[in-house]
Amino acid sequence: MTNPQPPIAPRRPHLITQHGRTRTDDFFWMRERDNAEVIAQLEAENAYANAVMAHTTELQKQLFQEMKGRIKEQDVSAPVKDGAYFYYTREEEGQQYPIHCRKHGNLDAAEEVLLDENALAQGHDYFRVGNFEVSPDHRWLAFAVDTDGSELYTLRIKNLITHEVLPDRIANTYYGLEWAKDSRTLFYVTLDEAKRPDKIFRHVVGDDAANDALMLHEPDDQFWVNLGKSSSKDYIIASLGAFDNGEARVLRADQPDGAFVILQPRSKGIEYHIDHAGEHFYILTNEDAQNFKLMAAPAQNPSRENWREVIPHRSQVFIEWQLHFKRHLVRFEREGGMRRIRICNHDGSAEREVAMPEPAFAVWPVGNAEFDSDALRFAYQSMITPMQIVDVDMNTGEWTVRKEQEIPSGYDKSQYKTERIEAIAADGKRVPISVAYKKGVPLDGSAPLVLYGYGAYGASIEPWFSTRHLSLLERGVIFARAHIRGGAELGRAWYDDGRLLHKKNTFTDFIACAEHLIAHGYTSKERLGAWGASAGGLLMGAVSNMRNDLFKAVLAEVPFVDVVNTMSDASIPLTAMEWDQWGNPDDENFFDYLMSYSPYDNVEAKRYPNILATAGLNDPRVQYWEPMKWVAKLRATKSDDNWLLLRTNMGAGHGGASGRFDALIEEAFQYAFFLDRLGVIGTV
Repeated sequence: MTNPQPPIAPRRPHLITQHGRTRTDDFFWMRERDNAEVIAQLEAENAYANAVMAHTTELQKQLFQEMKGRIKEQDVSAPVKDGAYFYYTREEEGQQYPIHCRKHGNLDAAEEVLLDENALAQGHDYFRVGNFEVSPDHRWLAFAVDTDGSELYTLRIKNLITHEVLPDRIANTYYGLEWAKDSRTLFYVTLDEAKRPDKIFRHVVGDDAANDALMLHEPDDQFWVNLGKSSSKDYIIASLGAFDNGEARVLRADQPDGAFVILQPRSKGIEYHIDHAGEHFYILTNEDAQNFKLMAAPAQNPSRENWREVIPHRSQVFIEWQLHFKRHLVRFEREGGMRRIRICNHDGSAEREVAMPEPAFAVWPVGNAEFDSDALRFAYQSMITPMQIVDVDMNTGEWTVRKEQEIPSGYDKSQYKTERIEAIAADGKRVPISVAYKKGVPLDGSAPLVLYGYGAYGASIEPWFSTRHLSLLERGVIFARAHIRGGAELGRAWYDDGRLLHKKNTFTDFIACAEHLIAHGYTSKERLGAWGASAGGLLMGAVSNMRNDLFKAVLAEVPFVDVVNTMSDASIPLTAMEWDQWGNPDDENFFDYLMSYSPYDNVEAKRYPNILATAGLNDPRVQYWEPMKWVAKLRATKSDDNWLLLRTNMGAGHGGASGRFDALIEEAFQYAFFLDRLGVIGTV
C-alpha cells in the first residue's frame, strides 16, 4: 500500500502586535468557519488519519466489540424516591440513549415513561439532554435538548398527565433550571453572544416566552450565572461566580414573583457557596480560610455580622461541598488526596466519618432528592472496583448497596492491582499517582504505560473505574493518573499553585510523574504514552514541547493549545471568564508568561512524539481551530516522520459523539492509536 500523504495546509502570514511586539501567525485563517477551504482541510485531515490507521481497522472493530460487550445494554438505574414517586432511567438493547421513567407509590407499580431520548434523537447525528427537572407537584417536566454539540439548549415543557409537549420552545438556554413551589413558574439561564451564561428569566407554564421576565443580568464578562435550589427546597439560589470571587442571591421558592436578594456582596478574592436548612443559611467560604470553612447565619438576617463558625478552617482538609438534610449535615472533604464523607449535626457536633473499603477510591453524591431522610446516597468506585450506588444510614453508618455495575462479558477484580505512589516534583512537592495494571505485568521497564493528566480549574482527577480501560489492562498496558497541580487533590493550595503565574507547575509535575514511573520500572520512554483532554490537551502540547524525548505517543483530545491568541480575544466563547484562570494577555507580565508555554507558539524544528489530536467542529469550549492550527504548524515545522493525526467530529462539540455506542467507536480509534504506537500486540 502506498503511504498516504499528509494534507499540507497553506501558510498565510497574519501579523499580530501586542505590547509593541509583532509575531506572525501563518494559520490564523483557519478560524474562518464558513470558509469552504477550512472544511475541506478538516475533511482531508480526517481522511489522512483514517488512511494512516487503516491497518488497525480490525483492531478497532475488536476494541469496539470488547467495550460494547462490557456494557449491560438492557439496564435500569437505582430508583430515586421523590415524594410519592420513584424516578429512574433504563436503557434498552441496541439503543443509544436512556429512557426516563417513574412509578407511583412503589416499585411494583405500572411504569410511566416520561421521556424517551431515543425517539427525540431520531434524525439527529448528535443529541443530548441538558436540564431535566420535574415540577414539585410532579405534573410538569422541563427539559432542554442540544442537537449539534454547541451546548445551546432549547427548553421544552411536557405535561406528564396528558403526555402533551407544549408548543413553547425557548432557545439559547444553558445548564441551570429550577421550579418554584407553585409548580407553574420556572427559572432558566440564557447565554450572551460570547456564550457566557449571563441572564436568568422567569417563565410561567402556558405563557408566551417572549413575555418572560428578566430576573437577573450579570454585565461583568468575567462572571457567569447559575441556578440551584437549597437542600430544604425553600430557596432558589442564583450563583454569580468568577474563578476567584462570587456572590449568591436568593429567592424564596414560594414567592416566585419576588426578586433575588443578595446574601453577601462580592469581594475580590473571596468565594462563598450557600445552602439552607431549618432557620439558617450555611455558607462555605474561603475568607481567611484557603481550604474553606463553614459558617451559619439566621435566614431572617443573614448579613455578614451575623455569621458564626460551624466548621473551622483546617490547613490539611479542603471542604469541597456541603449537603443538608433535615437532621444531618454532610460534608465532602478532601484529605491526603482522597475525598472523605463526614456527617454531623447542623451545629457541627456528633461528627462521624463514613468508612471506605479501599485506601484509594472515588466517591460523590447522587440522587439525594428528599430533605427529610436519614439515608445518604453516593456512588463509589476505584480503579479496579466497578461503580456501586450506596445508601448509608447517617445514624448508624450501615451501608446498603442499591446497585452494582455489571460487566456482561465478565470481570474478575482479583486479577488486577491498584497502587497509590508519589513522584517528587521539580520543587520538591510530592505528586500522587494512581496506578492500575493486571497482575503479572512485569515491572522491569518493559511494560507499555498510558499516563493521564488534567491539572486545571481545581478539578480533581479521581481514581475512577473504566470498562474501556480494561482493553488496555488486558493487553498488559499499565494505566496511571497523575494528580498534578492545577487540580485540588491536595487542597486549594494545590489548585492555586497550578494556575496563573504558577501554571508551569502543572507541566513539570506531569513530567516528574513520567520520570518517576520510568525510574521505578513501570515503563520506558519507548513505551510511554500521554493522554489529556481540553485543559489536559494544553498539558499534552506543553510537555511535548518541553520534553519531546519523554513520550512515545500523545493523545490530545480537544486541546486548548492556542492559548495566547484565545486569551487575547474576548469575543471567543468563555475567554473573558477565564482570565482569572490563565491570566489576561493585556497585562504584559501575563503575556510573557503565557507566551513562554503556549503550545502553538512554542512549536520548534525538532522531533516530536507520535501525536493524535481530536476536535469537534461545534465545540464552544475549545474552538476547532486550536487543534487544527497546532497540527498544521507542527507538520510544517517538526523534523521527524512520526505520526501526526487530526481527527475532527464534524457534527459534535467538546465531548465528541453523544450516543453510547457512537462514543465507543471514537474511543476504539484512540485506543488503537496507543496500542499501535506503544508496540502492543493487537489481540488478546
